[in-house]
Amino acid sequence: MTDNNSMNMGFLDHLEELRWRIIKSLMAMVLGSIISFNFIDNILTFLLSPTRNTSNPINLQVLSVQGMFLIKWFISFVSGLILALPIILFQLWKFITPGLKINEKRYAFPVVFFAFFAFIIGVSFGYFIIIPFSLEFFSGISSSHVENNFSIQYYFSYLIWILMGSGLIFQLPVVSLLLSLIGFLTPAFMRHYRRHSIIIVLILSSIITPPDPVSMLIMAFPLIFLYEMSIGIVWIVNGRSS
Repeated sequence: MTDNNSMNMGFLDHLEELRWRIIKSLMAMVLGSIISFNFIDNILTFLLSPTRNTSNPINLQVLSVQGMFLIKWFISFVSGLILALPIILFQLWKFITPGLKINEKRYAFPVVFFAFFAFIIGVSFGYFIIIPFSLEFFSGISSSHVENNFSIQYYFSYLIWILMGSGLIFQLPVVSLLLSLIGFLTPAFMRHYRRHSIIIVLILSSIITPPDPVSMLIMAFPLIFLYEMSIGIVWIVNGRSS
């Protein structure tokens, strides 16, 4: 049974509701970016710290006049997006909740909370595990006659790619939960294709991490764990019917 107010809303009313949800989300992102910019030097110090812990020295260089200015705003925007993520997820939850059935609404808030929590765990895993290993690997393959002088723009692009990729990959249990709610996934289906999923996990690990087996395995183990966790979540959602 869905919300009566949602059933009485027309198409234009839904568009108006969506517009205001998007506006509120954008306002949260702007506010988060402004707050982040006030602490940008501390944020940069934190993000640059992995380059100071490698056995081979890494030197970062600004290669354009406006480079540092653009980097500071880019990092402020990404930090603002992360700060605003709970509000964005809450706005999404408020938009879709009226159209859910009563038995589906009980999953809405836990899904939003767990999605944010899993994203933060994924970003932390990328920062504290993947980034140090990848920097150690890439800085160690250079010749003794070649210095590791990296562009700071490329460093931050690589850093954000790893962190955002890790955060999104850790959404696997959340995606599995949503797919199970609409009846697309079952525990039997996921167990049947476990071997295929492990191969996909190894491929994803090789893409995200540098091309060495140690880093790939470091990324593969949590992905396999997340897949097994997803099977358990789908099993619970399906009422232990499989």
